[in-house]
Amino acid sequence: MSNWYVITGGPSSGKTTTVNLLRERGFTTTIEHARHYLDLQRIAGRTVEEVRAKRRDFQRGVLDMQLAEEAALDPEATVFLDRALPDALAYYRFLDLPPDPRLRAALDRVQYRKTFILDLLPLAPDYARTEDTAAQRQIHELLTEVYRALPFPVVTVPVLSPEERTQFILDRL
Repeated sequence: MSNWYVITGGPSSGKTTTVNLLRERGFTTTIEHARHYLDLQRIAGRTVEEVRAKRRDFQRGVLDMQLAEEAALDPEATVFLDRALPDALAYYRFLDLPPDPRLRAALDRVQYRKTFILDLLPLAPDYARTEDTAAQRQIHELLTEVYRALPFPVVTVPVLSPEERTQFILDRL
């Protein structure tokens, strides 16, 4: 069993804000790979629309980053992950794509201490977050379904101020 905690939820649920607050408190954290992948593609001259249009390539690129990061993490270290490998399965389902075989194999090996699913906040679209409210809710439901099917504890985090959410999580480690 690793000592990793997953912070997840649908788009615009406050994940990154919460993870950033945990980092400010001295914890080791990870980044959200979908946004990082989009940023790297934008630096290479591609638009978000171009990247997202190639759904399978986008999902594979994000998966590659997540697989590499989780393989490099120390299982003994306390780490808060801004999304994790099971998120990829939810997104493959959302996009109606067959999951990458490497994802299936990795999901058989993952071990998270606990998953915190943040309740949704009002949708705040930006350059990387292009979903509408219906998609936001559908992704959130798929994430919840995927994580609840895993043999690790899942805690739902209610809508609170960012600082209160962070403390809510820390109180439940």
